[in-house]
Formats: sequence, structure tokens, C-alpha cells
Amino acid sequence: MTSPTTSSKPRRPVKQIHLAAHFPGVNNTTVWSDPRAGSHIEFSSFAHFARTAERAKFDFLFLAEGLRLREQGGHIYDLDVVGRPDTFTVLAALAAVTERIGLTGTINSTFNEPYEVARQFAGLDHLSDGRAAWNVVTSWDAFTGENFRRGGFLPQEERYSRAKEFLATAKELFDSWHGDEIIADQDTGTFLKDAKAGSFTHTGQHFDIHGQFNVPRSPQGRPVIFQAGDSEEGREFAAAEADAIFSRHGTLEAGRAFYTDVKSRLAKYGRRRDQLLILPAATFALADTDAEAEELAREVRRQQVSGATALKHLEFVWNRDLSAYDPDGPLPDVDPDVGENHIAQGRAQVRMYRDPIATAREWRALAEANNWSIRDLVIHTGNRQNFVGSPATLARTINEYVQTDASDGFILVPHLTPTGLDEFADKVVPLLQEQGVFRTDYEGPTLRDHLGLAHPDTETEERRAS
Repeated sequence: MTSPTTSSKPRRPVKQIHLAAHFPGVNNTTVWSDPRAGSHIEFSSFAHFARTAERAKFDFLFLAEGLRLREQGGHIYDLDVVGRPDTFTVLAALAAVTERIGLTGTINSTFNEPYEVARQFAGLDHLSDGRAAWNVVTSWDAFTGENFRRGGFLPQEERYSRAKEFLATAKELFDSWHGDEIIADQDTGTFLKDAKAGSFTHTGQHFDIHGQFNVPRSPQGRPVIFQAGDSEEGREFAAAEADAIFSRHGTLEAGRAFYTDVKSRLAKYGRRRDQLLILPAATFALADTDAEAEELAREVRRQQVSGATALKHLEFVWNRDLSAYDPDGPLPDVDPDVGENHIAQGRAQVRMYRDPIATAREWRALAEANNWSIRDLVIHTGNRQNFVGSPATLARTINEYVQTDASDGFILVPHLTPTGLDEFADKVVPLLQEQGVFRTDYEGPTLRDHLGLAHPDTETEERRAS
């Protein structure tokens, strides 16, 4: 009797899932009409949300940042958050009421200055004992720029040029307090030894600064760097500089394609695949059974898209005042206005529909084929929950995405704050822990420990060696 043959191919190790929590701010995610919806100003909301995420052993909490209230038709957009505290203020306060969870903030590179931002993040990293992370973003519109001295805006290629130099300059400031006093010279690739602690000099296209950085080396060396952007420039920027990328690819197929593309770019920068994590945003509807979750998902989508919201969303494409139309009636038969002046300002969706005429034609065909009203169309073509089902279904689906390289984990965006994570923490996380794909406790004190990222000093030595 012959013994059964065994494959010599090594089994792929099981990936550990990374989970984070995004405190939502505006429009089509938050359901304000729900009586459980809480304040976005009172600190108790942020504290509850952060403590829930920490109780569930999430990697980090994520806060977005808006630099101007959006307008539509010359009026403040109804669903914007008015009066939300500054991101750094909230994160610093959360550092005092949490112990292990990472604290991630979106800070703009178009209108800020490297010295100021580096000082704030180094300070946050000290105050939190090594839990700070920076989501580096750019701004494209002059409307936002009007709030700042320079005003205006930068073309896309210049935005990323400034962002790259901004981040490089900030890293020089962080590294000016290197333990061995070794500072990278970006232009020559050499290393300057025995430099004065905290001293820096940077001369470039966007910044010409020199002086003394007055915050010593923080526990993580420098904050974890996130990048959010799906453009060619954004993907390349992330591959070269980021520790994690915040994406919008929620389906399995799109996620795998994005994952493969971005990870394949790392080698030319001397980086390994595990040195950049891909963490898409994900919404969810959770109930005791799959059928109940499907019903909840439909209910939430209708709460997220009121009649007024549906008309406002349609105006992004039509670029016209559509207030006279019935949201429960047919789509406008008039074509979009493709002029330069947009009815909506300070809103990325204006740029998402690059061919409004074609989009309108496609949407009319969908509405006619399905007998959809304006509101029905917006509900069906807008953001849908990425994960819908019972706790077992959500745990199984999330694990499938990670194990098949559609992501390294997810940044969860609940439709309620501050209690929207509670049920997920209590019912889904334990199932992932039972499967051995999610931690039962934190293994280290810093966010880099949670994410499995090396200290910057180690990465610098690796790049020098390569």
C-alpha cells in the first residue's frame, strides 16, 4: 500500500487582519435622523467611539479634516458638520483617555507648513507614547484656498510635487533628532554625521527653511504615514513614501486589482510588500441574521438619502438648480451644464464625474429600465454598504478579502456615532479572534507595533544597505 502523496508547495501563512475605525463626518454615511445619533462637538462622542475601538483591539482611530464648509447654490450644504473641533485638539484629548489605540489625523499639505505640522505630530506622538499617524492629503480647489493666505489652488502635478517635498521636509525635521545624529541629505544621498541635535536646512522648489527643530525624537521616530488617493500620482506617492494607503475599493475584484497594482510598485523604491498596508474604507450593516441585515441596509440607505439629499446629489452632475424637481419623480430631461462655474463648491464629487453628459445619459437609461425615481437612482448608484449580514457572515467575508489579497484590513465607517461600532466590537471581533486572524490583545505599545511596521531608523538602515 502506497502512502498518500503530499504537496511540496509551502502553505501560505494566515494573514492577520488590521481593523481601524473612522469617525464619520458628513453626507451619505451618517444617519442624523436616528435618535441614537450623537454630537460631533461634545468630547464624550469621540471618547466613546475611541474607547469602543480600543476595547475591540483595533489598530487606530481615524479622523478626517475639512478646511471649509461646503456650499451648494451659494448656501452652506445642509449635511455638513458645523463647529467640529480641530483634529489635533481631538486627538490630543483622546490620548489622555485611551492607552493603546493609534490616533490618526488628516492634515493638509497644500495649505500648511512642514515645521508646524511636524511639531504638532511629534508632540502628539510624545503625548500618546507613540500612537500618532498622519494622513497626508492635498487640496485641489480655489474655494478652499480662499481661507488661506496664498489662496487659489495648485494643479494636480504641483499638488503632489508639494506634498512629496512637504513630507520629505517633515521627515528631515523628525530625523534631525536622530539618536546617532545621522541626517539624510535628500539631494546627494549622503549622510551627515555629528550634526547638532535638531538643526535642519532644507532648500527646494516649495520650501526654503533652516533652523532648530525644538521637539526631540518621539517614541515612533516619526508618525505612521497614511496616504489617501487613487490617482496615478497618489499610488506612486504611496508606494514611495507611505506606511499605509486609505482607498475606496470596496468590492473583491476592484480590491484585488488595486492591491496588486500598488504592491507591485514598491520594489523600485527598495521596499518590501509588507512595508505598505492597504486599508480600504468599509461601511457595514449588521444584524442577527442575513435577512435582517439586508432589511437594515435598505432602511439605512433610505435614511441616508432623503428627497432633498437626492436632488443635491443630482446637482453635482447636472450643475443646475434642481430644487423644482420632484425627488420621487423622473430624472430631468435637460442636459447637465458643463460650464466652469459649479453649483457645488468644496466638494470632491464635482470632479468624480468627468463627463457629466455621459453620466446623465447612463443614469437616465438605468432609471428607465428599473422604473426608478431620482431618489431611487441616487440610493442605488450611491455608496452601498460593503458588508451586510450576520456576525458570522461579516467575519467570514472580511477574512476572505484579507486572505485573498483584496486588502490588508479595513477602516470601518459606521452610519451612527458614537455607538455605531459597539455591536461590531461585541459580536464580530470575537469571531475573528476565534479564527486566529485578529489579535486578542495588543502586543506592543506603539501604532507601529500594531501595524507590524519597523521603526524608521531600521528602515533607513535597510535602504542604505540596499
